[in-house]
Amino acid sequence: MNSNVSSRPRHRTHTVRVGNISVGGTAPVVVQSMTNTDTADAEATVQQVAQLARAGSELVRITVNSEEAADAVPRIRERLDRMGVEVPLIGDFHFNGHKLLGKHPACAEALAKYRINPGNVGRGKKRDEQFATMIETACRHDKPVRIGVNWGSLDQELVVRLMDENTRRPQPRESRDIIHEAMVTSALENAQRAEALGLGADRIILSVKMSGVQDLIAVYQTLAGRCAYALHLGLTEAGMGAKGIVASTAALAVLLQQGIGDTIRISLTPEPGGSRTQEVLVAQEILQSMGLRAFTPSVVACPGCGRTSSDYFQKLAQDIQTYLREQMPAWHRQYPGVENMTVAVMGCVVNGPGESKHANIGISLPGTGERPVAPVYVDGEKTVTLKGDHIAQEFQQLVNTYVRKTYGAEREAAD
Repeated sequence: MNSNVSSRPRHRTHTVRVGNISVGGTAPVVVQSMTNTDTADAEATVQQVAQLARAGSELVRITVNSEEAADAVPRIRERLDRMGVEVPLIGDFHFNGHKLLGKHPACAEALAKYRINPGNVGRGKKRDEQFATMIETACRHDKPVRIGVNWGSLDQELVVRLMDENTRRPQPRESRDIIHEAMVTSALENAQRAEALGLGADRIILSVKMSGVQDLIAVYQTLAGRCAYALHLGLTEAGMGAKGIVASTAALAVLLQQGIGDTIRISLTPEPGGSRTQEVLVAQEILQSMGLRAFTPSVVACPGCGRTSSDYFQKLAQDIQTYLREQMPAWHRQYPGVENMTVAVMGCVVNGPGESKHANIGISLPGTGERPVAPVYVDGEKTVTLKGDHIAQEFQQLVNTYVRKTYGAEREAAD
C-alpha cells in the first residue's frame, strides 16, 4: 500500500531505506505500529506482527529488552518470512541495547532498524561509549537508526546544562521553552555524534515525542526547521479511546499539513482485550482523511436524524465498511486503484441522492415515511432501484461488480 495521493509541499528530508520501505524524501508517509507481546515469546510476537501487518502497518517495532528477546528475534523474522509477511522489524532498545546487539549479532542482522533513546543509553562517559557501540553496530550491519527522544526520559544532564545557561540570560525563557529546546538539542546532538561515528545522514530518523498536543507541534516545527533528517511523528502516551484518537489526530494533522513527518505511529492504550490493530486503522484514517494516502475505499454515510428512525442504513454502512477492509489484502493486488473508490450509504432523500451521485457507487435508502425503495447510483448515474428484504446483499454484489469492471481484468478487456 504505497499510494501517495497528495501533492502537498513536504519538508525536505533524506530518504532512508528501512528493509523494503522508503522513508522520507518524496516517499509517502509510512504507517508504523508496535507490538505489546513479550518478544521472548516468539510465537505470540509472530502472530501479533502478522496481525498488524495485515491491518496495514508498514513497519512494526518490537521490544528487545533481554537476552531471551534478542535470541528470539531471528526466529521471529524467519517465521514471518515463511508466512509471507515481509514487514520490516524495528528493534526498540533501552538501557542494555549495546550489550544485546553485541552479544547477539543474528538479532542485529535480522532487524531492519534500531530505535535508540538517548535518555536511556547511560550516564556520563558510559553513555558516550554505549551510544557509540550501538551506532558502530548499525554501521557494521548497514542498518538505519531512529534516535528517539522522549520527554519522559529526557537526558537530565542536558536539561541541567540548558537550564543553567538560561539563568545567566538577561531575560530568561520559560522552563517549558527550555524543555522544548532540550528535546530538539538532544535529537540533533546525537544525530551529529552518529554521523561522526560513520552513520550516514540517510540512515538516520529522528523523533521528539511529547504527550501534549501543543508541545509536540512546537518541538517538531523547530526540529524540522533545523535539519533535513527524516522525521517520525507520534504523540507519546496518547491515552485510551476517543481521547487518544482525538489528541493524536489534532497534533499530527497540523504537522502533516505543514509537510512535516515521514512516518507516523498512533500510541493508543488498547481497551482491555482490545485489538492492537486499532492504532494502525487510526493512522490510516488520518492520512486518508487528509488526502495524503489511500488505503481502503472510503464509505460516506450520514449521521442520521429524525427522518432516519430505522437503524438499517447504519448497519448497512458498517457492514459495507467492514467488508471493504476485509477485501483489501486481496483487492490491493487484484484491483490497483480500488483504494481510491468512494461508496455512499445514505439514510434518506434529503442528501441521499446527491451524495450517492458524488460517490463512485452509492445507495440512497428510504427514510421514515419515504417510499420503500433504494435507488443506486454508479458514477453519477442512476442505474437500478432496489426493493424488498435483500437490499444489503444486492448492494454488496453491485459493489463487487463495480470493482471488477472498474479496476480489474474486465476494465482491461474493455480498454
